Amino acid sequence: MAATVSAAAPIGRKRRMSRTELFENIAGFLFISPWIFGFLAFEFGPLIAAGYLSLTKYDILTPPRFAGLANFDKMFTRDPLFWKSLWVTAIYSLSVVFLGVILGVMLAVLLNQRIRGMSLYRTVYYLPAVVSGVAVAYMWSWVFRPEAGIINYGLSLIGITGPNWLFSTTWTLPAFVIMSLWAVGGGMVLYLAGLQGVPTQLYEAASLDGATRWASFWNVTLPMISPVIFFNFIIGIIGSFQVFTSAFVITKGGPANSTLFFVLYLYRHAFENFKMGYAAALGMILFLVIMTLTIISFRLSNRLVYYEGRVT
Repeated sequence: MAATVSAAAPIGRKRRMSRTELFENIAGFLFISPWIFGFLAFEFGPLIAAGYLSLTKYDILTPPRFAGLANFDKMFTRDPLFWKSLWVTAIYSLSVVFLGVILGVMLAVLLNQRIRGMSLYRTVYYLPAVVSGVAVAYMWSWVFRPEAGIINYGLSLIGITGPNWLFSTTWTLPAFVIMSLWAVGGGMVLYLAGLQGVPTQLYEAASLDGATRWASFWNVTLPMISPVIFFNFIIGIIGSFQVFTSAFVITKGGPANSTLFFVLYLYRHAFENFKMGYAAALGMILFLVIMTLTIISFRLSNRLVYYEGRVT
C-alpha cells in the first residue's frame, strides 16, 4: 500500500497538458473564433454601447451628453406609454407562448402517425414558419378586413357578425395572437423530433400496466419531450417580447395604442423622435426583462423538466 501511494502523483498537483491536448484546445478555439468575434463585435459590443447611451441624451446630430439616470426616471415616473407598451407586450407574450406550445405539441402528435402522405402534411404545416414577416403581415391585414375578410365571411355563413378586428381596441390584440399562431409549425418540427425519440419500450410498459392513451401521453410522452417544450418556451418568450413587424406594417401601434408593443415604442423614440438615449434605456429594460424571465424559467425547469440520466 505504501509503495502504491509513493508511486502515485502527489495529491493536489495539476497534471501537465500533453502536446496532443494542447493542439486540440488550440484547434477548438480556432474553430469557434468566428463566433467569438461575432459575439464581441455584434452582440456584446452593442450591449455595452447601449448601456452607455442609456445614461445620456443623444439625438444622433449632436454628441451624447451624460444625463445619469434621467432617462430611467422619466421612463418609470412620467411616461405612461412605457407601462402601456410593457403591459401589451406581456399579455401578447403570455398568450402566444402558451398557445404556441399547446398547439405545437398537438400538431406534432397528429403528424407523428404512420399514414400515407404524412411527409406532405408535415411540409404544409411547416412552410408558414419560413415565409417573410412583411408578406405575412399584409396577408393577415386582408384576412382580418371587417367587410371583405375571409374570417368575417366565414363567420357570416354560420350567422355570426364578425368584429372589426384590426380597428377595435378589444379585438386587435387577439387578432395579433392569431397571426402569431400561423408560424406554429416551426416549433412543431422540434416537438415531432422529440416524439420520435421517445423509446417505444416505455409505451409498451405503460400498456402492460393498464395505462390508457391519455395516461401514457401524460406520464410518458410529456416528461420525455419536456426538454423540447422547455427550449421552445424559452425561445418563445424571447421572440414574443421582440414582436415588431406585424404591428409596424398593419396598425402602427393603434388603435388607441392597443398594439403598441415594446419594440415598436422603442423604434418610435429611436428613429422617429431621434431620442437615441431614451431608446437605449428602453432597450436595456427589455434586456433585463427577458433575462429575468429566462433565469426564472431555468430555475423552475429543475422541477418541471425531465432529463434522462440526470441524478436527482
